[in-house]
Amino acid sequence: MKDNQIPKATARRLPLYYRYLRILNNAGKTKVSSTELSEAVQVDSATIRRDFSYFGELGKRGYGYDVESLMNFFAKTLSDDQMTNVALIGVGNLGSALLKYKFHQSNSIRVSAAFDVNPDIVGRIVDGIPVYPISDLKEQIAIQQIEIAILTVPAQQAQDTFNTLVDAGIKGVLNFTPARIVTKDNVLVQNVDLTNELQTLIYFLHSTNPTEKK
Repeated sequence: MKDNQIPKATARRLPLYYRYLRILNNAGKTKVSSTELSEAVQVDSATIRRDFSYFGELGKRGYGYDVESLMNFFAKTLSDDQMTNVALIGVGNLGSALLKYKFHQSNSIRVSAAFDVNPDIVGRIVDGIPVYPISDLKEQIAIQQIEIAILTVPAQQAQDTFNTLVDAGIKGVLNFTPARIVTKDNVLVQNVDLTNELQTLIYFLHSTNPTEKK
């Protein structure tokens, strides 16, 4: 089945499955059932089987799933079998924290270049990552073959910066700004709004079973 026919909810769960399969493989386990996966990743087994069905016959009834072959399949599906360079735009507080993170959960993703407008930062190496001026963006994206960018600039600069990234050839953006970007040219945008997530959590925390609080 083509990638664009796979539901977004399924796509979001694939890294979760892959990460646990890697843990099992490192522990020497050779097979796993959907029930075992369900207990580990907290996704019901029916959903796991449905997610896997989008990719064809990945397991055998009564046997389960071969851990190594399934792990390798998802490694290829998620492009974890090849190095992906990522650009970070905006080396402020959040950007600096992301540079320190170094994406420990994947050995195939690395921030290879950062960009900023602050002359005190530009030209420096921050946590092993060179920081370039925005004027070098198009050149470095081409040289380093970067297709994905993390956006951590101020909200009022988000759309203009995004447009610059598109012109430079970026195909996907992880947007950490509160601004909702108008996308174009089939460029994928995934929004990560930490304040929104916290407010949603607070809402559910205080609205669940309100009668019990009386």
